[in-house]
Amino acid sequence: MKPFSFVHVADLHLGYTQYNSDTRREDFNTAFQEVVDKTIELKPDFMIIAGDFFQHARPSNITLENAITSFRRLRDAGIPVLTVDGSHDSAPNVITGTILNPLDSAGLIQYLPRQEGACWRNESCYVYGVPNFRTKQRTEEQLPIFMEENKPTPNSSLFNIFVFHMGLDIPRVSRHQMEAEARPELFPKGFNYYAGGHIHIPSTDSFKKGILVYSGCTETVSYEDAKVEKGFYHVKVNEKGIPKLHRIKLETPRRFIILSHDYSGSTPSTITKKATQLVKEADKAGAVIIPVLRGTLPTEAGRWEIDLAKIKNAAEKALLVRPLIQLTQTEISEEVVRSIFEGKLKDLKTKAFEYFLEIFSDRYPQQAERIARLAVDLMEPLVRKEDTEVKEALEEFSSEN
Repeated sequence: MKPFSFVHVADLHLGYTQYNSDTRREDFNTAFQEVVDKTIELKPDFMIIAGDFFQHARPSNITLENAITSFRRLRDAGIPVLTVDGSHDSAPNVITGTILNPLDSAGLIQYLPRQEGACWRNESCYVYGVPNFRTKQRTEEQLPIFMEENKPTPNSSLFNIFVFHMGLDIPRVSRHQMEAEARPELFPKGFNYYAGGHIHIPSTDSFKKGILVYSGCTETVSYEDAKVEKGFYHVKVNEKGIPKLHRIKLETPRRFIILSHDYSGSTPSTITKKATQLVKEADKAGAVIIPVLRGTLPTEAGRWEIDLAKIKNAAEKALLVRPLIQLTQTEISEEVVRSIFEGKLKDLKTKAFEYFLEIFSDRYPQQAERIARLAVDLMEPLVRKEDTEVKEALEEFSSEN
């Protein structure tokens, strides 16, 4: 086998206007430009993008234009770009398809699921890619159908790569996500390298006699990614088909400062004062500061009493301050619970309405009755887990107000 190398990157999330900040949107593009710069310097035989190239299924014109410019640079450097779609940039519906289709038609990328046999190959390598199906149920149903229609044919004389964007239901992977999207049994055997996207933490593990690799994200998509080293993998494969991974660190991602603190028992005014002081002490030029307010508030204290504006304005040099409230309010006292349930069951809604009305009257005196009635109306669909009905009711109420 002729030695070769490739770049494996994923989760670029181009076009993400995080915190409604155009500067953050530009940060994601800057990170990709650095990926392109470093890739051209490395001169790999090809690049793999394992999904979530874009943040949205329909990216803005400026995001698309920036992407096209970068893809042209890679094409001019003779580096093919092989992609699959992710949960963010997969087809919103069957009719329109994914934005990766026109980029493929323009010759800027090769969207693997659209190619004949869902694959690409050269003299040393066979690369097979599957689309993202968004949910676990659809993955279970659609992935076997896709692979039946586009049978994977790894060749033992080549280095075989399987490209996907989804979380696998194995402990070392699923600990990084809410819900796995695929069982490992769904993935075919015979591949040397399983190139994954979706998990923002870079990792490498043995898998089906090959290696399972998640390249991680290239910018901070969630504050939980703040401590993750941003970058991608440059993989060199020798004449014996043995891969050696080199982690390429990115220098451009913006600095995040996480100020996580437990404020249990503190009053809203005390929390405001302490969080404001922490922000002032942590203030750094250009940083994104995330004060995470954890704990349990005292009885009768409300989250809305915290002066978020004061906390946000405490920094002078940071790009922005984005407080994250994870505070819980003290549970309803036993006395109140008894007062609700002492009456007959048929009076439960009446008593609940009276309770909600009392809660909302202080903060929303003009709309307290309407909000209390909405809260009561949502009780039954919430119990029945009728999420659609709840969502529609909330959206209708929001649009009217």
